[in-house]
Amino acid sequence: MKYALVTGGSRGIGRAVCLELAAEGFPVLINYVSNQEAALETQRLIEEKGGRAELLPFHVAYAASVDQALDGWIEQHPDDYIAVLVNNAGIRQDAMMIFMQDAQWHDVLNTSLNGFFYVTRRILKAMLMKRDGRIVNVVSLSGLKGLPGQTNYSAAKAAVIGATKALAQEVAARRVTVNAVAPGYIATDMTKDLDQAALKANIPLGRFGQPEEVAALVAFLASERAAYITGEIISINGGIYS
Repeated sequence: MKYALVTGGSRGIGRAVCLELAAEGFPVLINYVSNQEAALETQRLIEEKGGRAELLPFHVAYAASVDQALDGWIEQHPDDYIAVLVNNAGIRQDAMMIFMQDAQWHDVLNTSLNGFFYVTRRILKAMLMKRDGRIVNVVSLSGLKGLPGQTNYSAAKAAVIGATKALAQEVAARRVTVNAVAPGYIATDMTKDLDQAALKANIPLGRFGQPEEVAALVAFLASERAAYITGEIISINGGIYS
């Protein structure tokens, strides 16, 4: 059976992606670090609509945590494999660089960039053997444009953008596609501390996006309809950076 794994799947964009992929028929693995309550709520929402979901807790920033969780899952599912991977886990720790602490730099890069590496590396083998796989990386407007106060976040997401383009070329011959979606300002917990009124004034569509809109794009890239799309970074930002 083909499963979908969504890192950071308990809330926000991750939850919306889990729900959308479940609606497309995938059994979904909901990854989270510590907020089990939110992850269980995501699972409940999926099962309420007739879908299937499992919780798979691990910290994407630590190779040992990733390998232990995924090796355990693979051992328990010898006839199944993860055919869709959505690298969504990420954190913000904004600060002007002159005031940025070492931990703020390393925590953000470890989660977004190292997390992408540790998880994707472990999942790729089965995709390549099966000659079938979809990898979708959730990056950011910040990684394309750069945003002040987000040198760490911009660096992490820009690095994943470069990795997306390189990996897409490595695995294309085995019919594995690798793409990224770059959301702008999306109404989630991660953006609730921002000055929405001021930011909306600079968005041509005049509003923040919704997680479900991002999830619809991710689900398309994970589908057979997108089999000829790879190495692409697709923005979804209301026109703010066109």
